[in-house]
Amino acid sequence: MDEFQQQLEQALARGLPGFDSLARAERLTGGASQQTWRLELVRRGVPETLCLRRSTGSVDADKLPAAVEARLLQVAAEAGLPVPEVLQVLVPEDGIGEGFVMGWLEGETLGGRITHSRRFEHIRPALAHQCGEILARLHGIDWQAAGLDGMLQAATPEELVRATWEQYQAFGSPQPMIDYTARWLLEHLPPAVAPALVHGDFRNGNLMVSERDGIVGVLDWELAGIGDPVRDLGWVCTNSWRFGRADLPVGGFGPVDELLAGYQAVSGRQVDRDHLQFWIVFGSFWWSVCCLIMAASYRSGENRSVERPAIGRRASEGQADCAALLIPGALSLPEPAPSQDPLPRVEELLFSVAEFLGAEVAGELPGSKSYLAKVAANSVAIAAREARLGPALLDAERERLRGLAGLAEPTRQALAHALREGLPLDTSGLAEHLRLSVHGQLAIDQPDYRVTQDSSVGV
Repeated sequence: MDEFQQQLEQALARGLPGFDSLARAERLTGGASQQTWRLELVRRGVPETLCLRRSTGSVDADKLPAAVEARLLQVAAEAGLPVPEVLQVLVPEDGIGEGFVMGWLEGETLGGRITHSRRFEHIRPALAHQCGEILARLHGIDWQAAGLDGMLQAATPEELVRATWEQYQAFGSPQPMIDYTARWLLEHLPPAVAPALVHGDFRNGNLMVSERDGIVGVLDWELAGIGDPVRDLGWVCTNSWRFGRADLPVGGFGPVDELLAGYQAVSGRQVDRDHLQFWIVFGSFWWSVCCLIMAASYRSGENRSVERPAIGRRASEGQADCAALLIPGALSLPEPAPSQDPLPRVEELLFSVAEFLGAEVAGELPGSKSYLAKVAANSVAIAAREARLGPALLDAERERLRGLAGLAEPTRQALAHALREGLPLDTSGLAEHLRLSVHGQLAIDQPDYRVTQDSSVGV
């Protein structure tokens, strides 16, 4: 047993009722900012499986302390939401960081399996309605009476848009589609509503689903806050969390009508479709910036995981969704000229390494190392596509920028600055330029990603 497991066993002995011994602690895959561990132990003489949620130690100002997240789970359970039972909250004396121990739930959390596996064929049609019911119960919680006042940050839609926009601008990386979307959001703010307890990350991937009962667990409450409840409804519809099922807006498993019917059945409230669309657009905007935050944490040295820069490149998927939602239209991307050189090109060398990592190395490694090898293979493939497509796309982008009015010079930085300074969103050629630019980047970063094509968001 290593030092961490020895410290963990001592912590469990101090704080977990009925604890006898720890047989095994296994760190599971996934979780970019929080670790999840499967604990095999004996309690009151009976073998039991529990779950440890533990902070990675990185500093994320927008994420809640573990003790607050544990309290949220307790409040949610009291309101009848499907959540794991909190059994112990770690304290500084335990010496293993922030975290808490909770009951183990059986089910599936991988979004791609939930949307595509035959195992869930019979339960998928019920999931969107269940999401609506669960969110209605969540938003009906009296968060002040539950003692959450002061623990959670409150924010209006405008404050969220401006804070996200400012955070992106601080990176100094011009992404004009992000600036365009921020402007659109600020010009289409929804009407004020009574603030509610909001999960903040309610989506496919943070829901545990069983084949028989549907949603048996709502997980990852670290982004919860007080605000517009429709934000949660919009986030579960955001295209990045449909896992290739762009035709089913709610998590890739159901229609919006079912989501809203479930919500109304419990809350008695109807949700305005324009209000919902605002938050779906915000979801793609916010996810784009979240991806850049991941990249920044790698560059700063705060988190040098191979996963962070790979997630950073997913910023293009959110931007492509924003473009499709706000300025849909036809696309025609330039193709690179074929090479006559018999020597292997740079992209061919990189693709060969990506295939080796993904097809051979990953299969020989256990658990999380296999997953990270696949992430590494994906990163090498991105570099290969950039070597192949990047020069032609950059030349085409510069040519389009020369034709845009209102720019000090034909650069991304100049366009981003002009949008921040009030360049009209209907400037001639702007929409087409943004569409082509973000889809060109998507062709490099995520060529298999299915973009939302309907500007009405299917609502």
